[in-house]
Amino acid sequence: MKKNILSGLMLLFPIIILSQNNLKGMIMDRENPKNNIGIAGATVNWLNTNIGAITNEKGWFTIPYKKEYKKLVVSYIGYKTDTITVLDLIPIHHYITPESNLAEITIKSKRDAVQKSLFATANTFTVNNDELLKAACCNLAESFETNPSIDVSFSDALTGTKQIQMLGLKSPYLQIMQENLPSIRGAAQAFGLTFTPGTWVESIQITKGAGSVVNGYESISGQINAELVKPFSDNAFFLNAYSSLNGRLELNTHFNKRVSEKWQTGLYIHGNYRGEKFDKNNDNFLDAPLSNQINVMNRWQYTDAQNGWVSFLNVRYLNDEKQTGELNFNPETDKATTNAWGSEIDTKRFETSAKIGYVFPELPFQSFGLQLAYSNHQQDSYFGLNIYDIKQESLYSNLLFNSIIGDTRSKFKTGINFTYDNFEELVNTTNYNRKENSIGAFFEYAFDNLDNFSVTAGIRVDAHNLLGTFITPRVHLRYVPWEKGVFRASAGRGKRSANIFAENQQLFASSRQINIDDIGGNFYGLNAETAWNFGVSYLQKFNLLDNKGDITFDFYRTDFSNKVVVDWENPQAISFYNLTGKSIADSFQVEVNYELAKNLNLRTAYKYFDISTDYKNGNLQKPLQPKDRFFANLSYETVAKENGNQWKFDITYNAIGKQRLPNTANNPIQYRLPEYADNYSLLNSQITKVFSNKFEVYFGGENLTNVQQENPVLGNDNPFGPNFDTTIVYSPIFGRTIYAGLRFKIK
Repeated sequence: MKKNILSGLMLLFPIIILSQNNLKGMIMDRENPKNNIGIAGATVNWLNTNIGAITNEKGWFTIPYKKEYKKLVVSYIGYKTDTITVLDLIPIHHYITPESNLAEITIKSKRDAVQKSLFATANTFTVNNDELLKAACCNLAESFETNPSIDVSFSDALTGTKQIQMLGLKSPYLQIMQENLPSIRGAAQAFGLTFTPGTWVESIQITKGAGSVVNGYESISGQINAELVKPFSDNAFFLNAYSSLNGRLELNTHFNKRVSEKWQTGLYIHGNYRGEKFDKNNDNFLDAPLSNQINVMNRWQYTDAQNGWVSFLNVRYLNDEKQTGELNFNPETDKATTNAWGSEIDTKRFETSAKIGYVFPELPFQSFGLQLAYSNHQQDSYFGLNIYDIKQESLYSNLLFNSIIGDTRSKFKTGINFTYDNFEELVNTTNYNRKENSIGAFFEYAFDNLDNFSVTAGIRVDAHNLLGTFITPRVHLRYVPWEKGVFRASAGRGKRSANIFAENQQLFASSRQINIDDIGGNFYGLNAETAWNFGVSYLQKFNLLDNKGDITFDFYRTDFSNKVVVDWENPQAISFYNLTGKSIADSFQVEVNYELAKNLNLRTAYKYFDISTDYKNGNLQKPLQPKDRFFANLSYETVAKENGNQWKFDITYNAIGKQRLPNTANNPIQYRLPEYADNYSLLNSQITKVFSNKFEVYFGGENLTNVQQENPVLGNDNPFGPNFDTTIVYSPIFGRTIYAGLRFKIK
């Protein structure tokens, strides 16, 4: 009889293991059966108990044994989880199978460029770097152009800024994070997606519907988390150079260096520049802004896997300058005058963050983490005679603890976080300043029967100085009715304070009068937004003619109990007021992915949106929102040679249905638009030639069908007059764009 005592700090449940007999065994890799290679760090535990052990460097383990114990669970990251029947103390020699042989959904090529798992409880999928490289992907806003779940469009006729939507709702209703830290929010909403270079992104996790309570209360339509490249896994040197015929030049460089066995650092530098003026539609306004951006990030990564520690430290600085307006606008002589209409948007942003994580070496299912972040965002801008300046200073902290209840089928996360935001906002001559702070506690429980059912249920309580004290519940369910199929359902509540000017900056590039119905609320006289999101989805994998495929059905409803209505229906004004009726967004999507032949993959999707709101003048469909969209992506790559040499081809087609336009009936005839915009199609394509594992070039085109909106700038003949408006944009402004670039890397 030998005593073996395992102890670990748990928030609710201490683990104490009493004296027992011991079972010994060895866990090995099935891919190398002849070499008898043991796997170090594999977890073994008795089913329905909290008694476990970790294999040593040779793959051996010793675990306490009682005759009541019959099932031994073996798990290791990247391998199939096995359950072994144990009848006596005879030493075990067991082979585990790599996860690549599991029944797993892979949507896009054998390299898993886009993954949807059969095993995740939430409707979450991951976009990897291989998928991001299918397009120019110069920044995060452009990273979704080959993804049917995210819609990308232009926000206005001047700044060239792309905005994203999911489930028919704009990005403010999405919680956008970088490495699970809040990222694009508040002052950064309009341009923040353009501040993360595409080459910095390692992968993107997209969750539809209710998110996790761990990440806060603001998510309404979903969550997007961008994982950045890691100094330990990124190339020692990376270079990306890009040029397009619309005058855009970009350069990205990565430098990574190992400082010691446990420390690695990376320096990432991004610059983009556009100095050439274009006016292809002859309206006397720039089709794309003159711009200049420098973006520098330094990352430090510490990893001590043996003792369970990992940490990151980030420091980042950005300076972004844009100029747009009439072709002859000169800021030095025309700013704040009526000589010529022009705009400048200058943004400076500094941010730093730290993440510290610890995994208990003898209890790998138990860990804690600390996240800290600070950012200072300052935008100074003017649009013609309108002035808009905003400064936001933010603090964020999150203390998180993970463990199990009883056994590893039941897990939980709990913690506490604190946020602070200081807004200083100037709109012409009026200051809108406020301070927000909140402290919240959360608990999220996850159960998985290791077979066909799992549930994740969370709740958080937040005390906010302006929102008050409120509860946020969220739940995700997963059920596998048969092989290769999975049902999912989710429901959750979200709450947010609308930053009406930062989120709708295009209004300043118009002659619209700003009207706010002040009802005494804490945000510009308005109350905060609250909504419930409900969703169901079904994913089915299949084999047809010996080729793999899958089909997904999604339906989501977002029901606002309170909303800040942005009313564009009066062409001389924009009005903000709180909802007094209903506002519902219904989203349906069917997506089919199929491997037509080896390395030839097709992804198609159809989406239908029904989004309506009760305005003061009645219930209306959301303007500039097509009800129907069709998406298709076809990709092919040749078999890579040993040195990496291969060709890659990619083409993406979008069909956008007709869109309701804001009412312009009160304008003079020459400034009126039709009630609906016609449907149109877009075609993008890219060809990549990989010469070796170090060097590749790419060549592509966007909007190859050369679609251009007529009259994107209403009243362009009199920009200081009553009918000037750049806000009604429903299709591309620039037309066809051809680009080319190269990538060079040293491992």
